[in-house]
Parts: sequence; C-alpha cells; structure tokens
Amino acid sequence: MKKRLCKSIKLRSIGKGILLGVLALNLLFVSGCGQTASAPAETKSQTVELKLAHFFPATHPAEKELVQPWAKAIDTATEGRVKITSYPGQTLLQADAVYDGVVNGIADLGLSCFSYTRGSFPVSEVFELPGIKYANSKAASKVAWEGIKELNPKEVQDTKLMMVFTTGPGDLYTKEPVRALKDLKGLEIRATGLSAKSLAALGAMPVAMAQSEAYEALSKGVVKGNLGPVEVLQGWKQAEVTKYVTFSPFLYNNLFYVTMNLDKWNSLDPKDQKAIETVNQKFFEEVAMSLWDKQNESALKYAAEKGMEVITLSQEEQNQWISLIKPIQDDFVTQMNQKGQQGQEILDKVKNLADQYNKEYQ
Repeated sequence: MKKRLCKSIKLRSIGKGILLGVLALNLLFVSGCGQTASAPAETKSQTVELKLAHFFPATHPAEKELVQPWAKAIDTATEGRVKITSYPGQTLLQADAVYDGVVNGIADLGLSCFSYTRGSFPVSEVFELPGIKYANSKAASKVAWEGIKELNPKEVQDTKLMMVFTTGPGDLYTKEPVRALKDLKGLEIRATGLSAKSLAALGAMPVAMAQSEAYEALSKGVVKGNLGPVEVLQGWKQAEVTKYVTFSPFLYNNLFYVTMNLDKWNSLDPKDQKAIETVNQKFFEEVAMSLWDKQNESALKYAAEKGMEVITLSQEEQNQWISLIKPIQDDFVTQMNQKGQQGQEILDKVKNLADQYNKEYQ
C-alpha cells in the first residue's frame, strides 16, 4: 500500500514537471512570436538621422522654401527611413567649412558656396567666370548642373552631390555711387572667389567674407559695397546699409551645392537612394533653379521702397569693364591646361550651354 502511494506521488510529480515544461515552452513560443510582432520597432531603429549644415538665416527662402520642404519630401519618399534636420545660420559649421565638414562627417549634408573655398574647386570655377552672361538664375542653374554632371570633375567626387544651383547674375550695391570705372578705383567691395578677382581687375579693393558677415561690415564702414545677387538687399537686409545699385550682370554668378557625405550615402538602402534622387530632381527643377529669380524680383521692389538709386551703365562703359575682365577667362584656360585638363573645351562647353539655356529660359 505504501509502495503504491509513493509510486502515485512520484507519478504526480513527474506529471507536474512535464506540465511545467510545456508551460515554459509555450511561454518561450509566445515570447518569440512577440518579437516577430514587434517588427515595426526594428524598422524604427533603422531610421537614418541626417544633419544638414548651411549658413543662410532660418528666415531665408533657401531654408524655408528649399531645405525644409526638400527634407520633408525625402522623409515622405523614404517612408520615414531618412530624416533630415537642418542647422541654418552657421550653427553647425561656418560657411567656408561646410564642404570639408561633410567630407569629414561633422555634418551629413551641407549647403554652401563653392567660392568660399576658392582653389578647392578649380574646374567648377568656370561657371562663375566673368564675361559669361546669364539671363537669370534658372538658366545659370541649368547650365551649372548639366555642366557638372557632364564634366564630373574629380574635385566633387569625394561627396555625393544632390544638386547645384546658382544666384544667376549679380550687381554692385554701394554706399557711394558707381557710375563709371573711375568710381570703383580703390573702393572696398565685399566679394569672394572669381568675383574678387574681377573687382581687382577693375581697380577696386575686394574684401573676402561670407555673405552673412556683409551687413555688419557695411554698417561699420569696413567695406563700402557688395557684389552679389539682388536678393541680398532684402534677404540679408543690405538695402538698409547701401544706397546705390549698379547693374553689372557680366561680373557675377555664384554657385551653390547641396552635397552628402559619401560613406553615409553609400550606407543607404538602394531604394532610398533612388527615392532621394527623384526628390532631388523635382526640387532642382521646381524650386532651386528659379529660387533666386523670385527673390531678386521681390528685392528690387524692396530696394525701391528703401529709396535706393538704380544706376545703369552705358554700353560704352560696359564694354570697357568687360575688356578688363576678359583676361580672367584666358587665365582659367591656361590653369586648366597646366592641370592636364582641356581648358578651352571646358570653357566652350559652358558658353554653349549658356547660349542654349539663355534662349530656353529668357
């Protein structure tokens, strides 16, 4: 009797152990299913957060009309897998440090001017050469982006270019009237890149600084003028510190880039890369290439309201200025040839593209 009772207790213990084992297996199975069910959390952890550095103020159309809507469109196109946070106003990188900052991974993306690091982009300088006239920013931007894609210079192959676009033609904004070449002699004018070289050829004294520094320099009299797109009169409030506009569209064209760290780009899923390039093309055509045309039109009205006087050079005066800056094109060809590039072919390509797109976007 005692043996049967002990055997019964033993069997119950074994049965209880089996039951506990089954329950444990069920728990593990449910837990495993739970992990499978939480796939959205795994997708969320794969979201790529990108930092974009640029120098424009947070209120500037470059931020409000281009960067922010473009970033939102990329978020949507990649179904939330790629998110971009903008750092305007040089809060992440100074204007002249943006490209290197992107190469080195301080920022994932950057928007700035090629001319802020003159000498680093020798082939791209062709798009800013004086003496090549552009009808507007739309034509100039199309020339630059098509030209860079065709030329594919080595100098931009260490990042992934999203797009390039330009201000189009620019003019002189001064505290003193510039009606003739003699008025430029010894005049301190804020300028960068080839614009500075052009002003020096005309007898002015170019002073290199970012556009973000020009207002203070003008207000304090450190410089007596600026060479740039008309939009600076409103977007950068420079109509408050200058009195005269001298139209000189043959002197200026400034080239901007939006580019991405190459390793970061290569780490993205190919389908997200494709989605981003589709967004890039859309925003280049619909926003970037005409962004400065819209600003320039508004800025001229703003300048008139501020009482600025507009000066138009006579054709004879223009010809005199153009003859003095023509050697800068010749220097470009010589320098390209010395670097093993076909300087004249590069220059002719850009001139032909300018003729083509000036007619198309006149």
